[in-house]
Amino acid sequence: MSIPSMSLAPMTGRLSSCAGFALRATCVPLGLMALVGVAQAQNPFLDEVVVTANRSEQRMQDALADISVIDRTTIEQSGVTGVADILARLPGIQISRNGGPGTSTSVFIRGTETRYAAVFIDGARVDSQSTGGAPWASIPLSLIERIEVLRGPAAAVYGSDAIGGVIQIFTRKGTGGFQPFASVGVGNQGTRDGSAGVSGAANGWDYALSGAYERSDGFNSRIGPNYNPDKDGYRRSSGQAKLGYQINEQHRIQGSWLGSYLNSAYDSSPTADDRNKHHLNASSLSWNAQWSDQYRTTLSVTDSNDVYETSPNIYRTDTVVRSYLFQNEYTLGDQRFSATFERREDRLKNGDINSKRAQNALALGYGVNLGAHSVQANARYDKDSEFGSVTTGSLAYGYAFTPQWKVHAAAGKAFRAPTLYQRYSEYGVAALQPESGRNVEVGVTYSQGVHLVSLTAYRNSVKNQITFAASGPCASNFGCYENTAKARYEGVTLAGQTQLAGVLLKGSLDWQDPKDVSTGNMLARRAKRYGNLGAEYSVAGFLLGAEMQTSGYRWNSAGNTAATNRMGGYTLWNLHASRALGDDWTLTARLDNASDKKYELARTYATAGRTFYVGLKWAPSK
Repeated sequence: MSIPSMSLAPMTGRLSSCAGFALRATCVPLGLMALVGVAQAQNPFLDEVVVTANRSEQRMQDALADISVIDRTTIEQSGVTGVADILARLPGIQISRNGGPGTSTSVFIRGTETRYAAVFIDGARVDSQSTGGAPWASIPLSLIERIEVLRGPAAAVYGSDAIGGVIQIFTRKGTGGFQPFASVGVGNQGTRDGSAGVSGAANGWDYALSGAYERSDGFNSRIGPNYNPDKDGYRRSSGQAKLGYQINEQHRIQGSWLGSYLNSAYDSSPTADDRNKHHLNASSLSWNAQWSDQYRTTLSVTDSNDVYETSPNIYRTDTVVRSYLFQNEYTLGDQRFSATFERREDRLKNGDINSKRAQNALALGYGVNLGAHSVQANARYDKDSEFGSVTTGSLAYGYAFTPQWKVHAAAGKAFRAPTLYQRYSEYGVAALQPESGRNVEVGVTYSQGVHLVSLTAYRNSVKNQITFAASGPCASNFGCYENTAKARYEGVTLAGQTQLAGVLLKGSLDWQDPKDVSTGNMLARRAKRYGNLGAEYSVAGFLLGAEMQTSGYRWNSAGNTAATNRMGGYTLWNLHASRALGDDWTLTARLDNASDKKYELARTYATAGRTFYVGLKWAPSK
């Protein structure tokens, strides 16, 4: 289990000599272990309640999975504008991006493909049946209350897509009395944003309604004679609504909606003003019922719609994912049983393609805590309307051999169904089979008071991997999708936090080897070593923080050959500060890439240089 809650910001002070630690693997482990000491109270992060491990509430310390949590306070203090950017501060996660915010973005969990993460917004599955994976650039961070990240396969609980992990995104929810808020911010590169909303709860009802707008002039994200030398900025409008009613102590109903429109610039020609236009909607309706002290159910219907189009070169793809869920949970002493019935419907409209499919599933779960020992077992059967059935399973065991030390081991199978585009486009092959993965992991965690250190080792092998290969069994002479590749993702994640002399220190370091098994080459845009370090300190009413993000070299493609294909390593230094101005106002400031480091997340695409941002939030105290 890794650090559960924080923006994993970099350490300063005595650990500053480790600035190049991604290339000196021994520095951080020794530094983190040296920080573990005597504590006065239980670690509050491990008492946090999460739902992602098994789709039901449990304390972080009881989950036999590698989970992190990002809360609203961390999001606001981070000052970043994109969901992917804040995820990149967690253990085991890297990102790549074709330019600035608003452009095509990939999120790699433990080195796995971006399509290997099952992503949910308030329970609604978000996916593209064209490219595969979530539309990260269009998800508005300003409307998010909480993010839970599970590293490791979870198909036995969630079905298709969860080969690398699961990311659950939760929007704002009303609590207490009437609570309005508003915020504005400005930065360099013509960046400005604003958001406002209200939330509250009364007479059994709770509600939250908010909206946001942000824009930036950006920078020239692609340099060269073949690309337009203009600034590539973006603008995004978004809204969120959630309404719940507690009928009585046993029954609750809730509906939620999130919508976003993103218009961003990119370069594909010397003169055109190329634009991405991205519409995202996610909605859900659920009923939670506690029928007895032992038995409870959840019934939900969710829907997401992802529309992507470009201009002046006309391209449009439209994905709808609709799901129906009926979950049953029964508790008998220390034992927990679950049975879930789920149906997922996918539809794709893309040019001449107008296709749909459905998957019906039954998932069973069993968990038990027997003193120092805990076990979690899951099995799931998915029946697809096109390619048939897939059975997945997982088994995890944990042993707390002292109050501070806990070890766990887990194994699981996972799969991802081919997209409708991979099956029915001119490059598609209808006979494509699901990609399948097998994962094993072991981990050890030390926790006492505010001190936490974890070490997790994993190995995830994926076969039947879908790649774009030479022409063959499809209509195109250019190339076809085929189940031809096999990949292996293995590595070790070390993470920790502590507090010394009032300074909160946090950090993580990843060693990994994501590679194509047939060639032995590293997979594209992923480093073998990367990490985060950070420190936060409160003084004179200010919360001051420093971060370091560092990465080793990467290859832009899996060829691993030409010098023009290699992207060098980098280290970024970021600073942030916040201060309460009275009871109702909060001022935040952030300086990213303070050293103005030149680096790449994708070959031939520029990244932002030194950027600053200042924001002011009004939220009356209760």
